Amino acid sequence: MVELMGMLFLHNKNNFISTHQSGRKYEPNENCEFEKSPLCLTPVISYDTLGKMDRGNQSVVSEFILWGLAHSQSVQALLFVMFLVLYLFIVSGNIVIMVLITTDPHLHSPMYFLLANLSFVDMWLSSVTTPKMISDFLRENKTISFAGCMSQVFFAHCIAGGEMVLLVAMAYDRYVAICKPLHYFTIMNLRRCSGLVLVSWTTGFIHAVSHLVVIVELPFCGPREIDSFFCDMPLVIKLACVDSHDLDILMNADCGVIAIACFILLLVSYTYIIITVHQSSKSGASKALSTCSAHITVVMIFFVPCLFIYVWPLNIIWLDKFLAVFYSVFTPLLNPAIYTLRNKEMKNAMKKFIRNHLGPKGNPQTLKL
Repeated sequence: MVELMGMLFLHNKNNFISTHQSGRKYEPNENCEFEKSPLCLTPVISYDTLGKMDRGNQSVVSEFILWGLAHSQSVQALLFVMFLVLYLFIVSGNIVIMVLITTDPHLHSPMYFLLANLSFVDMWLSSVTTPKMISDFLRENKTISFAGCMSQVFFAHCIAGGEMVLLVAMAYDRYVAICKPLHYFTIMNLRRCSGLVLVSWTTGFIHAVSHLVVIVELPFCGPREIDSFFCDMPLVIKLACVDSHDLDILMNADCGVIAIACFILLLVSYTYIIITVHQSSKSGASKALSTCSAHITVVMIFFVPCLFIYVWPLNIIWLDKFLAVFYSVFTPLLNPAIYTLRNKEMKNAMKKFIRNHLGPKGNPQTLKL
């Protein structure tokens, strides 16, 4: 018996020496009678080691469950019809704006070039989450694959970040048009407008990649329910098998850099514009103020929800859902209405397009009679 205990002691001692030399940390076991025995040493698993173990088991979570906006079947049926109609209006309205600006020579100006790009961005911003939300209203099991979830996180932040910079470019365009009208077409030439659009997409891409490289490396080994209608970044981070407090702060700071910087630039641009408008003639001031008021409305309905979701989160579930729906559905829907109904040139272009392409065909003299 003594020999058996001695052999067991030597075996564990050798294991202790080999594992200790390999870099693994140990601490004394308080419940052991012989404190100096290797049998009484408990391995200490570091967060780095735990992270490696969890990343190795990341395949445990292959999909996430979305709770959606409602649980009642009747409410979901009503929401299905409502959001389907809204999404069709979003796609058709933004396509109409892009077609009008492309086909009408009177709209071939820097402002409308940027507006066409905004319509393109809005259409895709809504398409990242809305079709999945609409289809989930008809499903009992609302699941999304891990790859699909990461794709939503990437494209949502890429497009939203790009739209923020694009709105700054549109504010700069209005600043040059109102404050430096004689040099407007020299400054806002096609090369500069294309460069501003390229900068907006590049900024959005870098912003999205900075989030994706962090989230993909997180260990997801347990909970997989997301109380939302899409994979929103703050909710996905909470599912990771690590302490997410510091990571939440880091992600909020990352979003805050681009959101607050763009918001400050917009405030400065429109402040200069308003000051210049009040100092100019009344006839030109009314038109400029009408255009700027449309831009400011778009900025507010887009930035306010984003700021309260990603920069200063309120952590109120129903309010976060409402704000997410607002900036992903209602903002792309309101932009075409705001720029079309409040813009005389857009309304004239639409009438001309309907008359030339959708009106009755025949001899103009006969139609006139």
